[in-house]
Amino acid sequence: MGRGILIAVFVVQVLCAIFFISQIMVTVLGIPVTPFDWKIMELIEIGAAVGLLLGAVVGAIMLRWTWKRTTQVERQLRAASGAFMDLLEDRFDEWKLTPAERDVALFAIKGLSTQDIAAFRDTSEGTVKAQTNAIYRKAGVSGRPQLLSLFIDDLMDGPLG
Repeated sequence: MGRGILIAVFVVQVLCAIFFISQIMVTVLGIPVTPFDWKIMELIEIGAAVGLLLGAVVGAIMLRWTWKRTTQVERQLRAASGAFMDLLEDRFDEWKLTPAERDVALFAIKGLSTQDIAAFRDTSEGTVKAQTNAIYRKAGVSGRPQLLSLFIDDLMDGPLG
């Protein structure tokens, strides 16, 4: 649905609300106004009610469209997440990482510190440092930023990019 139509419907809804509120305020405050012919007044009220109903219908259509779009984006995000994990596994296989090195590499890519990785794996920091150095050597990089950059480049160049 076009942005112009949405704006027009919004303006009609605002005008309808102003009409109904002004009618109530005139009555409550007792403001003297020159009365309209009852037929014209009924037509204005019908028009205002139709405008409000049209706004509700357009709102429902937009809500449905938003739900569908959100579902689609969530599906794409899940696919990208799965593709990233597949990419990690493919690279880990290519580099012939050991199971321990795979765990360390995954934690490193997630941004955990050497101390955190050692704590999670119940091993020493020295062991984690040795494993990360082996990972960097096998991957042909000099550190964590370059390691992560390899995967980002693959995603940007791959079918998702």
